[in-house]
This record gives sequence, C-alpha cells and structure tokens, in this order.
Amino acid sequence: MSIEGFDFDFSRKPKPTRVERDISDDVNKHIDVAFAKARAAEPKREYVGASAVGDECLRKLQYGYMQVPLDQEPEGKMLRIWRTGHVFEAEVGHWLKMAGFKLQTIDPETRKQFGFTVLNDDGQGHFDGIVTDGPLDLAYPFLWECKALNEKNWQPIKKNGLAIGKPIYAGQMAIGQGYLNLLNPGMFTALNKATSELHHELVPFDQKLAQQMSDRMALVVQASRDEQLLPRAYASEDNFRCKLCDWKKSCWSMKR
Repeated sequence: MSIEGFDFDFSRKPKPTRVERDISDDVNKHIDVAFAKARAAEPKREYVGASAVGDECLRKLQYGYMQVPLDQEPEGKMLRIWRTGHVFEAEVGHWLKMAGFKLQTIDPETRKQFGFTVLNDDGQGHFDGIVTDGPLDLAYPFLWECKALNEKNWQPIKKNGLAIGKPIYAGQMAIGQGYLNLLNPGMFTALNKATSELHHELVPFDQKLAQQMSDRMALVVQASRDEQLLPRAYASEDNFRCKLCDWKKSCWSMKR
C-alpha cells in the first residue's frame, strides 16, 4: 500500500519580515500592557485582608487599606508571577480531587470563594476551599489553603513548619478557621514551583493567634478612621523587608 505525498504550493511567497528568531521582548511588551490594563480595571481592595493581616508591619497594612499609591506599579513579570500562582493553586486542588479528597472551592450559598467579612466589610478573608472527606483518617471538614512558592520561600516551610517558616500564612489559616468555624486541624499545601514538590501540613486551630489577627484587623481599620498613623515594624529603612516594601519611599519620607 502506497501513500501519495502531499504537494506543497510554493508559488505564494511569504511576505518580507524580520529575520531574527527571538522576538520575546516584543511579544512580552504587549502581554505586559494587557496585564497592566487588566490590573487597572480590577476593583480596588479596600479592606484589610486575611492573607496580609499577619504582616509584621502595621503601617504597611494601613497603607494598603487606605489605598496609598505604590511607589511604583509592579512590572509585568510580577503580574505574571501572581497570575500563574493562581493557576498552580487551582491545579493542586484538582490533584486533591483526583486523589479522592472531597474539596469544595465555591461556597454553594454565595457562589463565590469561601470567606468572611467583618467590620462593615473593611475586614475580609477569602480561602481556597474546604475539604469535607477524603482517603485519610482525618477530622473532617477542615480548611484548605494552598500557595505556589519559589524555592526560597518553599524550603523554610518544608524545613521548619508553617508557623516558623511563614508566619503570615499561619495567621491567615488561624483567622480563617476561627471566622469560618472550622476548628478541626486545617491543611496548608505548599507547591514548589521549581520542582513540583508538595508539602502538606496539618495546622491545628490556634485560638490565640486567630484573636491576634482579628485584633490587628480592627486596629488598622480604627486607626485609619481616626487618621492615626500606625508605627513601622522596623527601625531602619535598610531593613531588607523595608527594601522590598511597595511603600518604602512614601513611608520613610516622613520623620515618624
């Protein structure tokens, strides 16, 4: 049995075009512009969020809540990192379902993410899901939160546990467990984006930490309403956390 070959038509010549193969910069410029437009169209986060409330610096939280302009808008690369993080986290949720865990990611009553709102909506939290059953002998239901992290941020959690390795996420888990009344140990999942390694950690409900996070939310909101500037967490702008802050210039341009 023979197969006749396909005759290509070379009579139509391609249009003259650039000859270099790597056009990454040109394509990425258009992608980054699209990301910037999408970011500008998003509703502003005018509340203190559970994912940030555990940050050491109260002033940073206050600046975010009050919508103080950033020193510089994030570059396209960072916007892409944030977006792909959400993609990774959704995929990990799919893996859990494949493994036999019954994971709910949408609240059937609100048709939105599971979450809470307090302080007249000035304090809010949104979470990745609730696990209601599964193949392991665990106490169901429980809160599930997932983060896709680079190697530098993943390793401390794997080595030292969530409370030490990334206390800001421990605070997020605690306040979520408290307000959602999910007092069984929750599960925090960390995906290493470089290697696809997964770290799953049971997080017992820490009532004291949950109360601390709730109090911080209330403090930021009330101080902002009273036009009181909250203190910095660090004594010098040379602190590496200050160097990474989106409001470093705005903050340290003031004497106090």
